Amino acid sequence: MASRIQVAECDITTLDVDAIVNAANSTLLGGGGVDGSIHRAAGPGLLNECRLLGGCQTGSAKATAGHNLKARHVIHAVGPVWSGGTRGEPAKLASCYRESLAIAQALLCRTVAFPCISTGAYRFPKGLAAQIALREIRNFLLHSETPERVVVACFDRESADIYRAALAADRMSS
Repeated sequence: MASRIQVAECDITTLDVDAIVNAANSTLLGGGGVDGSIHRAAGPGLLNECRLLGGCQTGSAKATAGHNLKARHVIHAVGPVWSGGTRGEPAKLASCYRESLAIAQALLCRTVAFPCISTGAYRFPKGLAAQIALREIRNFLLHSETPERVVVACFDRESADIYRAALAADRMSS
């Protein structure tokens, strides 16, 4: 199971996978961080397609084509802004991962890459976010043959180290 999950320090926009997940805001119209990077790399077709989706609720996800990316699909997941953990943030983050994986499965994606959703401008604590992400990915993969491989694409070494440690701890406990 855990061998189907890997952590990589990389730019998610360069990955040759069936789908990448975008840490989107609720408008789906681009923003900063990974969201802005994905929109820039995908080109104007992504923005045009996102305009047709009517936004997305926190904890939910919607899919588009990959446009100029190597990935065939972009799954836009709207993570929660951290407010101390008292407004259901962990449950909403977990929902982002479950919904994104369900969409990837429906799209017949064999490979999916996730960024570290909500850990940048939305200030979700990275250690807790890593635990939630890996738990939800593992639980989904326990009951599904697809996707076959999930990559957590960390943009910096600090995040990669945190997610690798969480993955190692998850492997020890399963």
